[in-house]
Amino acid sequence: MNPRFARALAAALLALAAGCTPGTSTGTLPDCPTGRPASTTAPTGPPSLAAPGACRSRATVVQPVAAAVPSPGYHHLGATTRGRWSGVLGRIEVGDAGVRQGTYDFVAARFMAKAGRGAQQAWLEVGWTETGWSGNARQRVYTYDTATRAWAFYDQYAVSPGDKLWLHLQTEAGGEQPSWQAWLWWGDRWNLLTSRPLPLSGQAEIEQYVEVHADPADPGTVTIPRLAIDNVQLKTSPDAGLRPWNAEVPTSPGADFATYCLDWRVPYTSWTTTTC
Repeated sequence: MNPRFARALAAALLALAAGCTPGTSTGTLPDCPTGRPASTTAPTGPPSLAAPGACRSRATVVQPVAAAVPSPGYHHLGATTRGRWSGVLGRIEVGDAGVRQGTYDFVAARFMAKAGRGAQQAWLEVGWTETGWSGNARQRVYTYDTATRAWAFYDQYAVSPGDKLWLHLQTEAGGEQPSWQAWLWWGDRWNLLTSRPLPLSGQAEIEQYVEVHADPADPGTVTIPRLAIDNVQLKTSPDAGLRPWNAEVPTSPGADFATYCLDWRVPYTSWTTTTC
């Protein structure tokens, strides 16, 4: 690990003990059991805090960010809605990325709900990630939100390359600062990862991205395998159902870069990306 990175990492991240609470408005959900295998079947329906069978998870590691990951070095592969929605559901494939340990490299395949601009922007994201500063090159389920400004990792979910994770990001309420929820379908039930009150109102812009960052202090290229995102659907309002995120949805799609190729197989419901 280079000294500059070691000093920055010590200043930027604080690893906390396991057992942190996942947020607010979780009702009386039971704790999720540990040691369950990944699901191989699709969800039987969308999650809800009031739905039977749902459970509450807890982050195993939380790393508050006291300094931003240095720029440049970002590539965003995916799409953003041009309208506002109350949630997103989809399946994201896990892959072994070429993240270099001891650097600010990272790959994150995730969904995000966001609102605002500049310093006033707020968001919640959920997906899997591989980071150069922790995790020993493992792929990990994670969330990040601007209320805590922290990466939360859920290492009780032993994800591996080739796994396909069903994830749901949503709110079930309106108002100025409703709770937004991040869910993982695991062990054939919905696991609530976090619930955070955020100034997103009951609808927000939605992103689906594979985000790649190469540490600019250690020039190089982060290699990603072919990753597939599919079955992507949008929730139209807090109390409404889901509809496909297809070409009828006003969308700002990403495009190929010199390094990474993006294939919109069925815009914007099913697509792949990889190092060209």
